[in-house]
Amino acid sequence: MSIKKRVIIVGAGPAGLTAALELLRSGEATPVVLEASDEIGGISRTVNYKGYRMDIGGHRFFSKSDWVMNWWREILPIHSGSEEAGAVPIFYQNKQRQVMAAEGEGDGDNVMLVRGRLSRIYFLRKYFDYPIRLNGNTLMNLGPVRLVRIGFSYVWAMLFPRRVERSLEDFLINRFGGELYRTFFKDYTEKVWGVECDKISAEWGAQRIKGLSVLSALWHAVSSPFRGRQTLAQKATQTSLIEQFLYPKFGPGQLWEEVARQVVAGGGEIHLGHSVDCLHRDGQRLQSVETVDAAGSRHHFGGDAFISTMPISALIAGMRPLPPAEVVDVATRLPYRDFITVGLLLNRMKSNSQSNSVAGNHMPPDNWIYVQERDVRIGRLQVFNNWSPHLVADPGKVWLGLEYFCQEGDDLWSMSDEAMMRFAAAELEKIGMIDAAEVIDGTVIRVPKTYPAYFGAYAEFSKVRTFVDGIENLFLVGRNGMHRYNNQDHSMLTAKLAAEAIIAGRTDKQAIWDVNVDDEYHEEKTGNSQ
Repeated sequence: MSIKKRVIIVGAGPAGLTAALELLRSGEATPVVLEASDEIGGISRTVNYKGYRMDIGGHRFFSKSDWVMNWWREILPIHSGSEEAGAVPIFYQNKQRQVMAAEGEGDGDNVMLVRGRLSRIYFLRKYFDYPIRLNGNTLMNLGPVRLVRIGFSYVWAMLFPRRVERSLEDFLINRFGGELYRTFFKDYTEKVWGVECDKISAEWGAQRIKGLSVLSALWHAVSSPFRGRQTLAQKATQTSLIEQFLYPKFGPGQLWEEVARQVVAGGGEIHLGHSVDCLHRDGQRLQSVETVDAAGSRHHFGGDAFISTMPISALIAGMRPLPPAEVVDVATRLPYRDFITVGLLLNRMKSNSQSNSVAGNHMPPDNWIYVQERDVRIGRLQVFNNWSPHLVADPGKVWLGLEYFCQEGDDLWSMSDEAMMRFAAAELEKIGMIDAAEVIDGTVIRVPKTYPAYFGAYAEFSKVRTFVDGIENLFLVGRNGMHRYNNQDHSMLTAKLAAEAIIAGRTDKQAIWDVNVDDEYHEEKTGNSQ
């Protein structure tokens, strides 16, 4: 019998747990997952506050990757009571595949729901479609003067584009024109990142916005009535334009908790409360890592291969011996953006004729709302009731998540929970969404290093990547692991490729870095639909 490889995985988020389960399924490796917190799922976890569940950041379970979609459904099948019950058709690259929904009510909680997608922009105290559509509501809200400026600036950008896209501002103006960029992109983006758009790399736009433009959005709107019923895969649709997605009944953490259960049941190990602070290397190979647990005790874990999802700044700082000075310097200066979600429980929201609410409590039908208003700091508003009704203990109440982008240690981060809840409620009241007196409870969740940023020292990131890629048995995956703003499915694909490389004994990392670089996903680029 061959001896199984022992693979140490740092982090129990989507990337780490995907790698662990794939390694187990291969039958050739034993994964050992080390998680610093006492929770499963990373930023894809579900926070349970008195029976009211919170999705940190909002996670649509949608992917252009057939492998990801089917992987999710194997963990949590589609609920038989949904409109997609029975055989669910997926059509992709001239090939149709049938995936069965869950049957019966035997395990009715461990399922995915089919959810409709609605996101809008709140600007000028009005609701705009997202993406922007050329319809009566948009024309009325913007007014003729602004519309003329948007039209002329868009034509100008098409005729005289910025030839070299050095910054995110260049990228956005080339696709939307200067006026539309300033109206709907500039202020919100600078809320998210805390720096001006001309200081952010164009690479962020290439990765996150991809093929979306005025023309693609208009074509989507014009062609919608003629497309007929779509399958859940929606392969030809830009991610920002999808209209349906899957969602675990009790939030994203439900899926990752089930993956963790399967990993342990299959013989893998998961150690919560173990923070990795030292990684021992011998030349071009890692030998072991050390952790410190909640009690302050130290533990040693040796392995044949290592997968890291921890922030690269912490990874480099923990290596012994230390990497070259220039690598340490860049890694230390890599920028991150931190994140706060304020959960507010309300009796009702304020009535707004534009919100399209049909609920007695005036709750809008959106999954989330981008708050473009310049006089408040809130960036986005989640309506948890509309992600899944099972996230809300009392369906008569409105359960909101107010999202703030900040820096660890700044004025928002340092506010007490009580002060932060009062501040958040006052902001929603200021822009006419709620009466603060209707707030009956709430909680505050702070998440450090949520968004790896594409400015500052990121311009020198290649120095760090070159060094780390040279460590033969170390594989970086996921959002923080790669300092790349990956979606959940991208993180999973990087983990899959790392697991495959370890099993095959490969040391090249290029395929992992190629995920989500271009407009098409990795398996589309290579023609592989497995």
